[in-house]
Amino acid sequence: MSKVIRCGEVLIGGGNPISIQSMTNVDTKDVSAAVSQIYSLVSAGCDIVRLAVPDLAAATAFGEIKKQSPIPMVADIHFDFRLAVEAIKQGADKIRINPGNIGSKDNIKAVVDAAKERDIPIRIGVNSGSLEKEIIMKNGGVTAEGIVESALRNIRILEDMEFGNIMVSIKSADVKMNHAAHKLIATKIDYPIHIGLTEAGTMKLGCIKSAIGLGALLLEGIGDTMRVSLTGDPVNEVILAKNILKILNLRNTGINLISCPTCGRTKVNLEKIAGEIEQALVPIEAVREKEKLPKLTIAVMGCAVNGPGEAAEADLGVACGDGKGVLFSKGKILKVVDEQTISEEIIKMVKEYKG
Repeated sequence: MSKVIRCGEVLIGGGNPISIQSMTNVDTKDVSAAVSQIYSLVSAGCDIVRLAVPDLAAATAFGEIKKQSPIPMVADIHFDFRLAVEAIKQGADKIRINPGNIGSKDNIKAVVDAAKERDIPIRIGVNSGSLEKEIIMKNGGVTAEGIVESALRNIRILEDMEFGNIMVSIKSADVKMNHAAHKLIATKIDYPIHIGLTEAGTMKLGCIKSAIGLGALLLEGIGDTMRVSLTGDPVNEVILAKNILKILNLRNTGINLISCPTCGRTKVNLEKIAGEIEQALVPIEAVREKEKLPKLTIAVMGCAVNGPGEAAEADLGVACGDGKGVLFSKGKILKVVDEQTISEEIIKMVKEYKG
C-alpha cells in the first residue's frame, strides 16, 4: 500500500478512495472562465483540478482562482522554477513538475524549499514524449523501462534534498507501454501513483483507450488518483473517470445501468426504453451523489432468458416480454406494466428509492 499524501482536503494513497482529477483548458489568466469551468468540473464529480501556469501572469491569476475554487488546485509547471515558487505562494495545493526540466539543482531546491514551507506535495510528471535524450539512446528508443528510469531519477533528486512529500505520474499515449511502465514502477516505489494516458484522443477512441488503459491498471490495484485525457470539454473526462470507477466497484455512489444487447427474442423497443432511462438518470444520479447515497444498480432486460436473473441481482429492474415489462426490486416482483410506461415507471421508482 502506498504512502498517504494530502492535496488540500483530499487524501491520496494508503487505501483512500481513488480521486478524480481533470485540467482546465481555458487560459488561466482568464479568471472568470477558469472559475466557471472548475465549477462545471465539480458538478460532474471532479475532486482535484490542475491548471497550466506558463507565465507569471498565469501564476498571479492562479491565486485569484484559488480564492474561488471549491476543490484543491494543482499548478502545472514546465521549465521555469520561478513559476513553481510563485504558484506555491499563490496557494497551490500541489505542484506538478518534471525536476529534470526545471534546470539546476539550486532551482529545484528553491521549489522544494517553498513546498516544504507550505507543506504541499510535488507531483513528479514523466511523459514518454519528453524523456531525457540519454535514456532514449540507452534503451534504443522510448520504452516502458526508460519511462520508469526517468521517474526514479527524478524521485532521487527530491529525496536527496530530504523531500518525501511526493506523488508520481508516468504516462504514455501507447496503452501497452503505459501499462508495462506502471506495472514496473509499482514494484519500485511506495509513493502514490497518478494514472492516466498522455493523449487518449477524441471522445470516440479516447474513451476506448482510457477504459482499457486505466481500467486494466485499476484492476491490478495500481492507481491512487486518476485523470482521463480527452480532446474537448474536460467535463467529459470526469464523467468517464467516474464511470470507470463505478463499473469496477471502486466508487460506491451513483447509478449503474445494465441493459441487454437485445436479440430476436426481444418484443419491446428496448433501445428506446434504455435510452430514455439513461437520459433521465443523469440529474437523479447527481442528486444521489451529492446526498452520498449508495450506488444503485438498475437492470433493463429484454426477455425472459437472462432478464429475471439480472433483475433479481439489481436494486431495481425490468424484465420485458411481449409488449410488457415485469418490474422488480431486489428480486421481488412489484407489478407488470405496458411497454409505453416502462421507462416512466422505472424513473419513478428510482426517485423514490432511498436504499
